[in-house]
Amino acid sequence: MAAEALGTPCWADATFSDIEAAKRFYGELLGWTYGESLPEFGNYTQAYLDGRAVAALMPPMPGQDVPAAWCLYLASPDAEATTAKVRENGGTVLVEPMRVGEFGTMVLAADPGGAAFGIWQAGTHEGFQARTVPGAYAWAEVFTRQPEKSDAFFPAVFEYGVKRMDDDSVDFALYDLGADPVLGRMKMTDDFPPEVPPYLNVYFTVADCDAAVEKAQAMGAVLRFGPMSMPFGRFAALTDPEGAPFSVIDGTTTEGDPPALKDAS
Repeated sequence: MAAEALGTPCWADATFSDIEAAKRFYGELLGWTYGESLPEFGNYTQAYLDGRAVAALMPPMPGQDVPAAWCLYLASPDAEATTAKVRENGGTVLVEPMRVGEFGTMVLAADPGGAAFGIWQAGTHEGFQARTVPGAYAWAEVFTRQPEKSDAFFPAVFEYGVKRMDDDSVDFALYDLGADPVLGRMKMTDDFPPEVPPYLNVYFTVADCDAAVEKAQAMGAVLRFGPMSMPFGRFAALTDPEGAPFSVIDGTTTEGDPPALKDAS
């Protein structure tokens, strides 16, 4: 498979202090199996769905005290050039371009509002080997308190088009590459406690949203929103037992008409 186009969500991984507990949780919930940990790469452990790579889990680096969180990576054919664009457009580079063996080159960055994300220049590891099937990545959204900054930053860095939802009750936008939406952007309302930082919310596909929520809660996850049906599927937002936010969505259970969108200008 060819490497993804600039700005395409191409990979997701997460950091957990109790990686064995995280492996059990996501394995039970999403049907993942796991490859061998790679000590030379910080015990990075790849997750598989029917033999196809779908995500990865890892422990914090020694001495590092970071909250559990998912990180979404956006593809770049030139990590150095994209890193320069991050800086030029007011973003913050958290980890400089770093070669990861033969697998590729990674960067960690944040937009001007503080939402962290990754950049991935593929080597032998080109990203997700499955999408939008139960257990695999489905979608992601930038959750931010400063939507105007995100709406300027991400298109400048990744050449996205921007369309905003034509609805005064919600501040939501879609970032697209041509005709294809690749990422959403949602303004964080006062419903979010002030201590919750901006973040990229990763959605995983499930066959039955309500059943997945019930299973997740039984294993210690906390339901934050939903389940709710919308034109794109039935979804729910949760935090896993270690506190990392994520969402699940059943794209086959839909309700209502797609929202009206308008070009940002």
